Amino acid sequence: MEAKVVLTDYVWESLDVERQILQGLATLVPLQTKKPQDFLAQAADCDALLNTYAGPITAETIALMPKCKIIARYGIGVDTIDLPAATAAGIIVTNNPSYCIEEVAEDAMALLLACARKVVFFDRMVQNERWEVPPGKPIFRVAGSTLGLLGFGNIARQVAIRAAAFGMRVLFSDPFIAQGQFDAPGLKVSFEEMLAESDFVSLHPPLTAQTRQMINDAAFARMKRTAYLINCARGPVVDTDALVRALDAKTIAGCALDTTDPEPLPIPHALRGRENVIINPHAAWYSEKAMAGLQAGAPNEVRRVLSGEWPINVVNPAVRGKNRAGL
Repeated sequence: MEAKVVLTDYVWESLDVERQILQGLATLVPLQTKKPQDFLAQAADCDALLNTYAGPITAETIALMPKCKIIARYGIGVDTIDLPAATAAGIIVTNNPSYCIEEVAEDAMALLLACARKVVFFDRMVQNERWEVPPGKPIFRVAGSTLGLLGFGNIARQVAIRAAAFGMRVLFSDPFIAQGQFDAPGLKVSFEEMLAESDFVSLHPPLTAQTRQMINDAAFARMKRTAYLINCARGPVVDTDALVRALDAKTIAGCALDTTDPEPLPIPHALRGRENVIINPHAAWYSEKAMAGLQAGAPNEVRRVLSGEWPINVVNPAVRGKNRAGL
């Protein structure tokens, strides 16, 4: 009897990739849901769960899937999954940490440059039939400026390489990475020093209890009044109300956000309609190549587990040797 794999939600047009990967091994049950109560009717007897955004997948949800051997996330973050509960239940949890590293790094640099050169501001002005340079002043040279990176993981290090190519000085703050641990530009400093010295602060930490709303009133107060905030990580890393206060008080020069909290950003919202704010619809991850890597990653992990193999990108390794798959 074939295994049952439930797909909670997806944002692509075809499921041919999933069906091909799982062919002969499992039956795919694709859904388009947002919350566990919407997918549990099908997932209650599933052998594996493929997950994009639907959640949160709490301990209560996990308890209602007694046969589930693996929860495979299509993306990088697993903040919507109760990892201790999954581990206690013997469920392997995987993610896809490498499918969009270059894309997000490129997007962070694109947003940084757009802020620095007032690209979006000038475009809006020209589209409104104004052809003037003075309203965009002051503009400062990017070369010789300082980029501060919160987090120094795979994506942040790629941002550092790109920023160095533009002649920028790179600082980073990351309690888990030592100076010189990786071959990438960047001087390790304290969180407070990074904020105080940076002309651009780019956020790249995972969303955890420690990083949630880490960029708050106190953080903004340490930043230069000419500094810009770039967020291509997770919206809740930033205290949105504090960001609005900082913009209102001109504590910082502006921001560029690929992710927001909440998401999508409601209409109306205090962040909308500002000349010094750029907002994208969580698009930094996307390219045609990244999409291919995204779509294949999670179902391949499911296939490995259902075939009796240990998966590649396990985020709760403590489950090894005491999981429902017997791996």
